[in-house]
Amino acid sequence: MNKPLDTGLPSWEPGAPSYLALQDGHQRQFSYLRLSITDVCNFSCNYCLPDGYQCETKQTPISLKEIKQVVTVFAQKGINKVRITGGEPSVRKDLVEIIHTIKNIPGIQTVAMTTNGYKLGEYIGPWLDAGLDALNVSIDSLDPRVFETITGHNRLKEIMAGLDKALELGIKTLKVNAVLLKSYNFNEFERFLNWIKDTPISLRFIELMETSDNREYFHANHVSGEEIQQRLEKSGWIQKVRKKNAGPANEYLHPDYQGSIGLIMPYSKDFCTTCNRLRISSLGKLHLCLFGEGGLDLRPYLMPGLESLLSDAVDKGLQTKPETHYLQSNNTGTTRHLAMLGG
Repeated sequence: MNKPLDTGLPSWEPGAPSYLALQDGHQRQFSYLRLSITDVCNFSCNYCLPDGYQCETKQTPISLKEIKQVVTVFAQKGINKVRITGGEPSVRKDLVEIIHTIKNIPGIQTVAMTTNGYKLGEYIGPWLDAGLDALNVSIDSLDPRVFETITGHNRLKEIMAGLDKALELGIKTLKVNAVLLKSYNFNEFERFLNWIKDTPISLRFIELMETSDNREYFHANHVSGEEIQQRLEKSGWIQKVRKKNAGPANEYLHPDYQGSIGLIMPYSKDFCTTCNRLRISSLGKLHLCLFGEGGLDLRPYLMPGLESLLSDAVDKGLQTKPETHYLQSNNTGTTRHLAMLGG
């Protein structure tokens, strides 16, 4: 085991109030943790894993015990929302136990998850029973043929049925993510709008981001989120006030629509100024930015009795968080593909 860092910061005891809120050197405070529980994905989306999942490490993913310890410490330090991500989180056989464990950690108010929906219809009931509050499902096209072209799977019908079941079971928050792709789904914009006219979900259009593995694809398919924003505002959509622990989307409402629209525009001006999110990879590394360099290895501290050292290491690392991701300068950091950290 690596020798723990001597951070020189005050110690922390389980159950005690946090001595310092999670705040970086740019005065941003963090209440939202994105926790990847696996880097494995059973889809092969052409903008993320066009060749399918490739096993790149022999290390085992973060265990249930490690998840409980790390989330407990982060909750003591002000995190109240945890989003479970992958890869594809539903490939973990202990997903129900993970949801239940996180939901019952003191201080955690919201447990959310992002999924490709492959197992949605089969497992949405157990997920909700375990305490899942919010769900994001990736659906990049409403055309079955285009959906299969993008994802490599002919599963749109089953996933849409899973959405209906989630609504029937009374899920608190249901969102659908669609990555904007010029050559594939951009011409479906009006079709997406017609769908949410009578469907009470939040549809989130995500601007395609460049990674070190998709540069050619990115330049052929990138659509500016600002273009969508202008179209919405001209059509009477009104931007709503952003909640403190909300995700990065700018949310829009329209009186004639049951659903809403969220725009995630990482290339927009000042996108990073409202950052409230930290990320932990499936290997237990704290990533201060989706497109940052490396990551702080927390795994040496993920064992009983080292909570104080874990807390101190997080605080010290947080002060190195950059002011912005520099995507606008074509700097993708060490992010090879989005499945590494679940977005």
